Amino acid sequence: MSKKFNVLLIVVLLGIMLLTACKPTPEVITDTELNVLCTPQEQWCQGMKQEFEALYGITVNYVRMSSGEALARIEAEKDNPTFDIWWGGPIDSFVSAKGKGLLEQYDSPNFKNIREPEKMKDVDNYWVGVYVGSLGFATNKNWLAEHPGVEAPTSWDDLLKPEFKGQVMVAHPSTSGTSYTALATIIQLRGEEEGWEYIKKYAGQMAQFTKSGAAPAKFVGQGEAAVAIVFSHDTVNEIENNQMPLLLTFPEEGTGYEIGGQAILKGAKHLQAAKLWFDWAISPEGQALGPKYAAYQAPTVKGVELSHPELLEVNLIDYDFIWAGEHKSQYVDKFTNEIQNAENLKQ
Repeated sequence: MSKKFNVLLIVVLLGIMLLTACKPTPEVITDTELNVLCTPQEQWCQGMKQEFEALYGITVNYVRMSSGEALARIEAEKDNPTFDIWWGGPIDSFVSAKGKGLLEQYDSPNFKNIREPEKMKDVDNYWVGVYVGSLGFATNKNWLAEHPGVEAPTSWDDLLKPEFKGQVMVAHPSTSGTSYTALATIIQLRGEEEGWEYIKKYAGQMAQFTKSGAAPAKFVGQGEAAVAIVFSHDTVNEIENNQMPLLLTFPEEGTGYEIGGQAILKGAKHLQAAKLWFDWAISPEGQALGPKYAAYQAPTVKGVELSHPELLEVNLIDYDFIWAGEHKSQYVDKFTNEIQNAENLKQ
C-alpha cells in the first residue's frame, strides 16, 4: 500500500470522524407522561390522546374545558401549572395568555408546514394555529316547518326579528371562545358603539346561554330553540354524526372565523413531551386525523385535504385576532357585568 494512499485514507477517516462529531445527537425523550388542557370536542381530544400514545408511548392525561374556562384555569395555576400544553380553542385566548406571561416560547421545526404563518403563528413563537373554522347559524328544520313563512337567518340582523325572540342559543363569552368570536365579529363589523347596541338586543333574543360553544347546535337540534350560533364544523358534526335536523346558513354581510391554537404553558413539568406534541400537532399526519374523530375544521398546515371546503367558501371578514385577544378580558367583563351575567349556564 503506497504512502500516498495511506495519507488519503487518513484524510478520509478524519473527515468521517469530524462529520460524526458535528452531527447533532437526537434528544432522548425521558418524559413518560403529558398533561394536556384540551378545548375542542371530547371525541377529538380522546382521539388525539390515543393516537399520540400509540405513536410515542407517552401516557396522555387530558381535561376538556371550553377556552374561557381554560384561560381562567391557566391563570389561576400560573405559579404551579397542572398542564404542560394547551391544545385547541380560538387564538384570541392564546394572545391574551401570551400578554399575561402564561406561555412558553418554542421555535418548532414544523413551523415550516404552516400555510399562512403571518396569520397562523405568533411572531414571537408563543402559539401556533392548529385548525380553522367559520362561524355560522344552525336552524332546526322541524321548527321552520312548524312556522311557515319564517326563513333561516342569513344576516346578523335576522337574529333580531320578532319571530326569533327567545328562540336563539349561543354560549356565554366568559366560558366560550365561540361566543367571544361572535361578539368580536359584531364589534369589528359595526364599530364599538353600534356593535354594543346590537349585542344588547341580541342578548335579549336568547333562550339561554350555554357553557360550551358547541352545545347550542346539539340543543337546537333537539328542539330546545330555533337557532344556534356556532362554528359551522360543529353543525356539520351534529348533522352527519347525530342525524340532527339542522340547516346551516351564514351571515351574508360577513362572518368571523377562528384559528384554533396551541401553546406550551410556562412552567410545564413535561417540557420534552409537550414539544413533541406541539411538533406532531402541526404535522400533516397529526392534522389529517381530525375527520376520523368527527372534527371537520380546516387544517393550518400544507399537505392535508379539506374535508369540507364549503365551510370556508363564505364571506369571511378580515377578523383581527390580535385586537380580539388584547380586548378579550375587557369585553367579556363588559358583557358579563352590563348585559348578561354568567349564572345558570346550560351545560
